[in-house]
Amino acid sequence: MQPENVKPESSFIHLCQPDSCKSCGACCGLYNYADSSRESLLHRLRWRTALFPEIVKSPDDLDHFSSLVRSSEEQARRYEVIYCCEYLGFLDAGEKRVGCLLHPLQNNGTDLRDVSFYGRELCDGHFCPSYTYLTREEKQALVFVLEDWYLYGLCITDIDLVKSYFRLVSDRLLTTPRPEKLKAEPLRNLVQKFFELKLVWPYRDPAVNRLGKYYFDGSQYMIDRIDYEGLGWKKSRFDSIFLSLSSRFPRREDLVTAEQILQGHIDAFVEAYSAHL
Repeated sequence: MQPENVKPESSFIHLCQPDSCKSCGACCGLYNYADSSRESLLHRLRWRTALFPEIVKSPDDLDHFSSLVRSSEEQARRYEVIYCCEYLGFLDAGEKRVGCLLHPLQNNGTDLRDVSFYGRELCDGHFCPSYTYLTREEKQALVFVLEDWYLYGLCITDIDLVKSYFRLVSDRLLTTPRPEKLKAEPLRNLVQKFFELKLVWPYRDPAVNRLGKYYFDGSQYMIDRIDYEGLGWKKSRFDSIFLSLSSRFPRREDLVTAEQILQGHIDAFVEAYSAHL
């Protein structure tokens, strides 16, 4: 769903709703729940999506829907400042795209977003920092490679992770990888496997108040740091990626192994891409 105030342009990549296979709901607070596991979010979104047409027969029913959702769901949040919108649900029967249940495209042209916490104007006109700081090539790469709404939302909003990965492979290749080439195997799978580390990273800090490089304390947030000196090791060239993956290394051996894992991903992509030049 493209905001009404954005004119279609060939150069514009809509990161929120890039295609029919995925979308991102991060700005709506999707990943701000204390339990933002895939299973938990899937349950929330599926229930709301089914409940909305049952409850909402007219705009007058929206307050009842909101109250029912908020009283029925666990409301604990990582970061108190970010609101978790109760009107976020699935936009398609296949549960591939998350988005606003109040949007006019979901309600026969009627825009119901004025009742939301942020209101219609802000919801329609807001663009996250990824629109500004990711290059066109970086945006295209993730859109071409990732098709899972849960993983896509975690990655497209992690600017450090995206830029660090493509900087490392570009430095090795002495050129920026062409996004179109990433549509084909084995390159697509190799890039996908790297970003799937967001889900399977063995050194991720399990603390609820961690998300990416940030950790939260009520209404305060801080950027984490890895104590390399305490581990008897120099600052890693993968530091920004480690932080994006919410890494915690109890031992120096864990840090060394983690560097080897990331280097393996970089090497595999560079080798495969070079073979297809």
